[in-house]
Amino acid sequence: QMQLEESGGGLVQPGGSLRLSCSGSKRIFTGYPMGWYRQAPGNQRALVASINNRGDSGTYAEYVKGRFNISRDNANNIIYLQMNSLEPVDTAVYYCNRLFAQQAWGRGTQVTVSS
Repeated sequence: QMQLEESGGGLVQPGGSLRLSCSGSKRIFTGYPMGWYRQAPGNQRALVASINNRGDSGTYAEYVKGRFNISRDNANNIIYLQMNSLEPVDTAVYYCNRLFAQQAWGRGTQVTVSS
């Protein structure tokens, strides 16, 4: 069974940084653009950042531009989300998945930004 596994979340103060990781099977990653999504309580899951299959082009939601950076390691089937200058509004469960032809969602990783 193909699975996605997110890690790296935690509690951080406003202005702090976290680096999220997402790993999965080669079948999930190879040839597909991937994305990081987040879901805050009471909200729908939303795309935060995406990266093309080669890993040389990322796109970002307006509210994270300049603060978040997405990258991928195709050799090891991992994508990363470097999050800087975190704000309380970034508090959410973060997930990764393909940009299209999505697979089963993983458990996500909780990010809490609070003083």
